[in-house]
This record gives sequence, structure tokens and C-alpha cells, in this order.
Amino acid sequence: MTDQLSSNIQDYLKRIYEITSGGGLATTNQLASVLKVSPASVTNMVQKLATTRPSYLVYYKHKGVQLTEAGRLAALKIIRRHRLIEHYLMDALGYTWDEVHQEAEILEHAMSPLLESRIDAALGHPEFNPHGNPIPNSNLSVPEIEQISLNAIDVNQTAVILSVPHEDPKVLRYLDKFGLRPNVQIKLLSRTPYDQTMRVQITATGEEVIIGPTLAEEIALLIEE
Repeated sequence: MTDQLSSNIQDYLKRIYEITSGGGLATTNQLASVLKVSPASVTNMVQKLATTRPSYLVYYKHKGVQLTEAGRLAALKIIRRHRLIEHYLMDALGYTWDEVHQEAEILEHAMSPLLESRIDAALGHPEFNPHGNPIPNSNLSVPEIEQISLNAIDVNQTAVILSVPHEDPKVLRYLDKFGLRPNVQIKLLSRTPYDQTMRVQITATGEEVIIGPTLAEEIALLIEE
């Protein structure tokens, strides 16, 4: 199914899935922003995807879109390939974690089912990509993990990083400089009242780092019991 879709359609479905994964609809303006196209182009595409057979999404005029089951599975298929490629580039080819996303954006559309299966097996069927995002398994199921953003924890609370924003290489290099990676335990030391800037400590090393609220919203955490 996914292999017969154009790379443009695959990108739309993937972005809609990412935007709506927490619930709600993906709006025209949101899609135009992340896909770097005009709102009119988005409207034309989502109307097309809503009327194909099978339909890949439901279009609510002036409100937004949500994926159908066919759309959800197609999105998960391309997300699986993207995240497997990211993992393979780091594990086998020596890429750094700030280099893999853009490469995967290109390669995900050219990967055959056989290559997907071989890479998955060679990596030992990994559950997460280098940025901590879950990799859908071969049945396209994704584990449900309770998580909150760094913005949501209290001062003096500790938590473990689950995932970090993956698209901006500069952000990834900044996080890597301080060792802020998935599975690292951190503690929120303080939060400035007027702009919500946070001072975060890496508990294993005692090193401290300043993080603004925009970045903090994209860092997913697991609260330890």
C-alpha cells in the first residue's frame, strides 16, 4: 500500500500522524507550515486524500483533518522506515544523531519491503530510534508510553528523558553537548517565573544546563515512581 503512494502523499500522511498523535485535528495552517507549502496546496491535497479509495483521511472543512485507519497504517509504515534508517545510519555507518533525520527523509521513500526487513533484523528489531521515538514493529503497532513534557514537571522533581526533538541539527548538537539524551535522568532545579526558563541538572554528572520553554515542550519525560 505505502509503496504505491507518491513521496509527497507519504509526507502528508506522516505529518498528519505526527500532529494528531496526541489527539485532535491537523489544521491546514499546521500542515502548510511543516510541509513548507501554501495553505491552498494543502487544501487541494487533503481533499484528494479524503476522496480516494481507500480514503486516507477525513476532511472537516474549515477545521482540519484526521487519518482514517488506512491513512494511519500508511503513515506508520513510512515512520517505521524513517526511524529504522536513522538507527541504521548511526549504528552501521557512523552518522551522528544530528545528521540522520535529513538523510532518512530522502531514503524512506526509496526503501523496499525487503531492505526494510533486512535492516530491522540486522539491528536486532530495535524499539526506538536514536532520538527516543518508538519504531513501529512489523505489524505497525506502537507501544503506548505515559509521558509528559519537561515543561510539566515540578521543581526538584526527577525524571528520565524518553525522547528529544529530532529535526533541528543545532538543537541536537546543543543537547548532545550536555549529554541530554534518551534514558538520561535529570532533575529540574529551578524555573524562572517571568519567562519559564529552566535550570536542569544531569543527575549522573551534576552538570547543569539552561533550557527555554519552547525546547522543553518537545523533550518527553518518564516520571520515576
